[in-house]
Amino acid sequence: MKLLVLGLNHKTAPVDIRERLAFGPDIIAAALRDLIGCTSVLEGVILSTCNRTEVYCAVQDGAEEALRRWLSGFHGVEHERVDPFLYAYADRDAVVHLLRVSCGLDSLVLGEPQILGQVKTAYQTACNCSATGKLLGRLFQHTFSVAKTVRTETAIGSNPVSVAFAAVSLARQIFSDLSKQTALLIGAGETIELAARHLHHNGIGRIIVANRTVERAHDLAAQFEGFAISLTEIANHLSEADIVIASTASPLPVLGKGTVERALKKRKHRPIFMVDIAVPRDIEPEVGELADVYLYTVDDLKGVIDESLRSRQAAAAQAEEIIDFHAGEFMAWLRSLDAAGLIQDYRQRSEELRDEVLARARRQLEAGKPPLEVLNFLAHTLTNKLLHAPSSRLRQAARDGDAVLLEAANELFQLTPDRTQSKA
Repeated sequence: MKLLVLGLNHKTAPVDIRERLAFGPDIIAAALRDLIGCTSVLEGVILSTCNRTEVYCAVQDGAEEALRRWLSGFHGVEHERVDPFLYAYADRDAVVHLLRVSCGLDSLVLGEPQILGQVKTAYQTACNCSATGKLLGRLFQHTFSVAKTVRTETAIGSNPVSVAFAAVSLARQIFSDLSKQTALLIGAGETIELAARHLHHNGIGRIIVANRTVERAHDLAAQFEGFAISLTEIANHLSEADIVIASTASPLPVLGKGTVERALKKRKHRPIFMVDIAVPRDIEPEVGELADVYLYTVDDLKGVIDESLRSRQAAAAQAEEIIDFHAGEFMAWLRSLDAAGLIQDYRQRSEELRDEVLARARRQLEAGKPPLEVLNFLAHTLTNKLLHAPSSRLRQAARDGDAVLLEAANELFQLTPDRTQSKA
């Protein structure tokens, strides 16, 4: 059994490819069941965010190609269309990758904390679907512990930077005075909540929150003296918005070109600044063709984000050292599993020999032989049986000149100290 991670992210694939391989909350459970149904996959966790789709698995040898085809096949996408954008990591590299992802070192926003929550949610979902076992269970629990260590022992989380922060920073560059602007936030998840906080902190004039669940939209809007609407009401209020930030889990766009065109007419073509953070996208790409719309996707925010990351570079280097150490710790545990199976088999064989010799000794006692004679028989016979196979192998190693095996046996049976003492 080995570890394997297969995926793509903002570094390897454009948004139009990422959205085709995204797993929405409504299909994750079915995807996990289908994944575990693959012959070579023993355990699985699916992580799907706006910036990445990754499948973490405990697999049998030779599973990578099957996993690549499963990922494209599940989404009904041609394998040749997406395969060039995929990356794969095995064993130690897979461990390091998950640790880096969870600590925010592989994020579009270096050190952003939201990804750890998303990893925890992905793992819990897999657990709820009975898709995890001993290997991934230990790996993800180890990951959560390491991520906490990185957060507490480095400054990777200082100077808050996020996709939401970048979106609001860009809005500030476009609108010098946010107090005169109205922001329409589509969605009510963590990213939208962060955007609302940043907008409120920067003195936004008015906030409208649109969400599929109006109650959730109301709870969020109330925190910032805004008001809530349903997704179906967006068309009625879009003309009021100078800033639109969208981040929902909808598999289809929630804002189309026609709706935006009608809103622009009502606004007398005053421009609208839009940021679509979602993957799959919430705003139809054609909206960006309209003359009075400035539409940015999550990929477009990279330049804004890069400007804010200078202070985190030293902390990231320190985090990499912590990750390297803890990846080694996990691999040591993983290697110990092989020894555990060997030890279990050896103990079982020894107990079988013990029971065999003990049964013979009992029969001798029942036949009236002296107890001391039976004890001597038991000790001598059991010792010979336990040592027969290793003794034969060591004699063969000596004949073959296998110094490595002889030295390993010397250390295993701790023979050198006794010999040294006997010479003294």
